Amino acid sequence: MNKTVGKIDKTSLKFNQGCIVVITGLAFLLNTNWLVVFVGVILLIDTIIPGTGLFKLLYKNFVKPFKLLKPNISEESKAPHQFAQGLGGTFLLISFVLLQYLGFIFIGWGISFIVIAFAFVNLTLDFCAGCFIYFQLEKLKLSMGSSIAENKNA
Repeated sequence: MNKTVGKIDKTSLKFNQGCIVVITGLAFLLNTNWLVVFVGVILLIDTIIPGTGLFKLLYKNFVKPFKLLKPNISEESKAPHQFAQGLGGTFLLISFVLLQYLGFIFIGWGISFIVIAFAFVNLTLDFCAGCFIYFQLEKLKLSMGSSIAENKNA
């Protein structure tokens, strides 16, 4: 993933998170597993090919031109957000498999609720749990790398 700093529309991220919360919540209320995989696939497509996910396209082509929400441009790395989105999409696919094919209803919906909770926290409190995990993994990689280098020099 690209670690360079670039322009990010935070409102687009918020719209994405709102869609995750609403559609995955509806999936639970309506007991429709296909909505879980639908959201998961959208997130993974947009992670692999940024800007091509349905929620981002709805924002770009409908919400933004009709000024339904105001853009909020920020300069930061896109990598943590892509990682968080990929993590959410992966969790939703795992949830779908547990629900649809393995019959683990409680665990499957539990994983979906984790994604809903993380998206809701980011939407309302501006704390991205997936980004936090990304940065912790980066720190761990750096600290492990420096420990290995130190051991070689000893």
